[in-house]
Amino acid sequence: MAKEPKGELTLRTLAMPADTNPSGDIFGGWVLSQMDIAAGIAAGATAKGRVTTVAIDAMRFHRPVKVGDVLCVYALVSKIGTTSITIELEAWVLRNRIGDREKVTEGIFTFVAIDGNGRPRSV
Repeated sequence: MAKEPKGELTLRTLAMPADTNPSGDIFGGWVLSQMDIAAGIAAGATAKGRVTTVAIDAMRFHRPVKVGDVLCVYALVSKIGTTSITIELEAWVLRNRIGDREKVTEGIFTFVAIDGNGRPRSV
């Protein structure tokens, strides 16, 4: 597994107890949501406007996220089409806010640039 994150740090947040499953691990859906937010920030900046998620092309969970971990999501624009933008994401944690950095999740999200009426527009 990579030792350094790929992409630009786009989102950083703290994993809280309210986001856990009964085993005490952070829900995968919460992590996915944070990654979608980070990807939307990167895609919106690239499109210079409104975007919408159209696909999660890949998602892989490597390690659990624990309460007290700082989740850091890194985004890299990997492809720009006529109306679409593909973002590669990596989520890393700082264990217990200050501990070792560890890659926990990665994924590929696709967005489409949209106009004020919600219709696809050129990037």
